[in-house]
Amino acid sequence: MDLEEQYDKIYRYCYFKTRSRETAEDITQETFLKFFESSRYTDRGQCLQYLYTIARNLCIDEHRKIKTCPLDEESMGSYSDEGMLLRSSLRAALDGMEEGERELLLLRYVNELPVGIIAGLYGVSRFALRRRLSKAVRDVKKIFEEGEAL
Repeated sequence: MDLEEQYDKIYRYCYFKTRSRETAEDITQETFLKFFESSRYTDRGQCLQYLYTIARNLCIDEHRKIKTCPLDEESMGSYSDEGMLLRSSLRAALDGMEEGERELLLLRYVNELPVGIIAGLYGVSRFALRRRLSKAVRDVKKIFEEGEAL
């Protein structure tokens, strides 16, 4: 497992969950510290699943402590008008989805986690996870298309 590549993906996951750069950095660092402190899952070959479990639990703990704040304009970067419109439409489509569906899409398509790892995180079969992913993709397409029709 390439830990440098996973560091960026865990950071992205934490940022998605907290919507704060500083908090995501802190949680990412704490995730890897906890990961290196324990070897019970790494010995069984479940490194990636364990890493995401730690990150998710730390994000939940952080969420319990404070309210999350929305993304600011600075964090969105500079994009062309067309790119900004597409990004805005996609964000609106994702905001119209359930939190769990958004998280599944992030893990699978942004962080490119294998289906087996995600299924292990959620404690479901691969088949069940594929159905949930298919539903999430259909839902975001439907919301996105409805937004374009308006």
